[in-house]
Amino acid sequence: MSAAKNINISLQIWRQKNSKAKGKMETYKLNDVSTASSFLEMLDQLNEQLVNERKEPIAFDHDCREGICGMCSLYINGRAHGPDTGITTCQLHMRMFNDGDTIVIEPWRSVAFPVIKDLIVDRTSFDRIQQAGGFVSVNTSGNTIDANATPINKQDADKAFEAASCIGCGACVATCKNGSAMLFVGAKVSQYALLPQGRIEATDRVLNMVRQMDEEGFGNCTNTGACEIECPKGISLETIARMNREYLSASLK
Repeated sequence: MSAAKNINISLQIWRQKNSKAKGKMETYKLNDVSTASSFLEMLDQLNEQLVNERKEPIAFDHDCREGICGMCSLYINGRAHGPDTGITTCQLHMRMFNDGDTIVIEPWRSVAFPVIKDLIVDRTSFDRIQQAGGFVSVNTSGNTIDANATPINKQDADKAFEAASCIGCGACVATCKNGSAMLFVGAKVSQYALLPQGRIEATDRVLNMVRQMDEEGFGNCTNTGACEIECPKGISLETIARMNREYLSASLK
């Protein structure tokens, strides 16, 4: 890795006061940005500059800044999470950019993800999909069976863990030309469908989650594969195929 240096950049950022206001791109100059800093630290630096100039800072989502929570959600230079693969926005570093670069930053673009302010979008549609069936009902009467008492095939367990690594960031929706959430829903359905604990409610789960997905206004999947490429956790398109099989089976019962 090359030594850190400072670069000067130009930023074109989407500004929007609220969900009803008309937004627009605004340009900002930012100097002496360390290439060792993260992308969000660069935005912190810009906001500090704006505050010192008595201007409104830019609103953007963030929380853990470790690629775990799924809060950071920026469309950077035409790519979800920016010009790198297998990372979230908070894991993107300024060493990916050059001195004099112009960086275009937008929020996720989807009917189901309306803009709240600036770069923050409302992703509660994902929460409602989860609430529709993304859970396993547990008997807490005192007769609960220890999870380790149920043997599970190693391949199934591995696939379930891979599906469960989805952090719900919404990059799949943002990068899909149809605004589809099928990779997200497929991952949530798969992580239960592959385990015996999830089979009891499998029929209701997939029917309810797919119905809620459609009601939220997400588009359908046309197998472009952009979602898999931009997913920071590498969720496979196999989860969509599994969800479709689960849905077909449930529909015939």
